[in-house]
Amino acid sequence: MRTASIKRDTKETQIELILDLDGTGKSDIVTGCGFLDHMLTLFARHGDFDLTVTCRGDTDVDYHHTVEDIGICLGQAFTRALGDKRGITRYGQFLLPMDETLVLCAVDLSGRDYLGWAVDLPAAKVGTFDTELAKEFWLGFVRNCPGSIHIRKLAGENTHHILEAVFKGMGRALKEAVAPDAKHLEEIPSTKGLL
Repeated sequence: MRTASIKRDTKETQIELILDLDGTGKSDIVTGCGFLDHMLTLFARHGDFDLTVTCRGDTDVDYHHTVEDIGICLGQAFTRALGDKRGITRYGQFLLPMDETLVLCAVDLSGRDYLGWAVDLPAAKVGTFDTELAKEFWLGFVRNCPGSIHIRKLAGENTHHILEAVFKGMGRALKEAVAPDAKHLEEIPSTKGLL
């Protein structure tokens, strides 16, 4: 079973996160930040990951710690669920169109952390969400699930659409990267007997 459960308890956040890489896209997300709930729900659905997240954070200050720390926990969950990563495809990419928006997401689960973020966001906020926090989320993720992640906006004017395309596209790119490589199915414990 490629699953993980993560708990994080700091002065700023208390987080519980459960991830199943071989799920069906079910999610139960309560972070205290409605826009992040929406993004993580879409991430899980498009990645076919089962994801449960609860967070109590210092949202009276802002959403920074909540967003960054959930990114950290999600990265840790991917790392734990993947184990030694033997037999996975490793690479994943997705080009996601959403109305006027086009976003490229590419992943190499190499063990070396790098975030290439080329996402110009026209608006500083979507509702009460500071849009610069999207980059902080993916930095937290990649530092705890080391890999090379490139996210590039190729077109887009609506900030909500752009960020939605980022999270949907990353769900699909990671789904491809963590998928069993057909040449190595017998090396992954959860795939034994599927041939």
